[in-house]
Amino acid sequence: MPSLRTLLTRRAGRIAGAAGLLVAGVLAAAPVSPAPSVPGRSWPTAKPSSVGLDAAELRRIADTARKGGSTCLTVVRRGRLAGEWSFRGTEPGARQPAFSVTKSIASTLVGIAIDDGRLRLDDPASRWITEWRGTPSEQVTVRHLLSNVSGREWSPRLDYRELLAAPDKTAFAIGLGQTSAPGTVWAYNNSAIQTLERVLERATGRDVRAFAKERLFGPLGMRSTTIDADGAGNAQLFAGLRTTCRDLARFGLLVLRKGRWGERRIVSERWLDLATGRSSTEMNAAYGLLWWLNRHGHIAAGPLVATSLVDARSPTAMRGRLVPGAPSTLAWALGMGNQLVQVHRGTDTVVVRLGVPTPQPKPPTFGPKEASRVVTHAVVRR
Repeated sequence: MPSLRTLLTRRAGRIAGAAGLLVAGVLAAAPVSPAPSVPGRSWPTAKPSSVGLDAAELRRIADTARKGGSTCLTVVRRGRLAGEWSFRGTEPGARQPAFSVTKSIASTLVGIAIDDGRLRLDDPASRWITEWRGTPSEQVTVRHLLSNVSGREWSPRLDYRELLAAPDKTAFAIGLGQTSAPGTVWAYNNSAIQTLERVLERATGRDVRAFAKERLFGPLGMRSTTIDADGAGNAQLFAGLRTTCRDLARFGLLVLRKGRWGERRIVSERWLDLATGRSSTEMNAAYGLLWWLNRHGHIAAGPLVATSLVDARSPTAMRGRLVPGAPSTLAWALGMGNQLVQVHRGTDTVVVRLGVPTPQPKPPTFGPKEASRVVTHAVVRR
């Protein structure tokens, strides 16, 4: 006959086993967060009304885009294509230059490299740009370059003539001088941003164009997207993107999905919050990390404008938002001629517009103000 201790041990085992089954059952029944919905090779469409959009207002916005020199316009809501237009005889899916939209792609590539542990935001760029060691540029960090506050030499002539003409754009940009202390002047500095090509290449050990295809364009299904190379084979990170409205809509959706693409993590949510969710400098509240924002503060809203800490802190400094009346949480990837990708998590919308590459678009045009109407006027149901 079993002893009392044996009987108690068996009973405890049965109780523990039952408890284990109960816990397993609870865990099995617990809801698992589904992977965010993203398009595959094809992209599901939806009638505007089925995703809470006013179809008539969307048509008015599209008409504004047509009159404003656009070649394509795409609107995504809740992960579905809710509107898609081509203008000016442009074939749907035609590849077009997106100019400085490339900068927001470059920002994402830096974020991926940081996620990989290949570099840190506050690393000095001279860790990889050895030419800067022992010079006034030695203290320029990756963050300074992404925020456009590097203090590197800049002028419209350098950025829009000499850089464009240079066969080796990375070498040209690295060879320029330091005119201000890092963090004291904001300037839309194409040459400084091009130096990120060297940082990325040496930090990752990969050709930047191949890195972009493998880690970003490929996983997102951006099959028509490439970055131009200069005469020396360097990726043109300040303005070399060639793409389509649909491909850029995939990129915008990645931001809405907080860096996840289905089951796969492409870039961390933390990075996207840093890049698109807050101003990177008080000298320009409208700028994140190579993204344009709608935050309130001192605004330097153009590529030919430089502003200093003194300017930003002046009692007479003009303050406001890039698009008054639109949500402060809007973010844009912007390129010359009003190429744009607009993302807004609050309404789960992406707007992409590509158009005639005019350096100084004349009215009527279609830029961030017009694109923001999708959020402020077309969304009728959250």
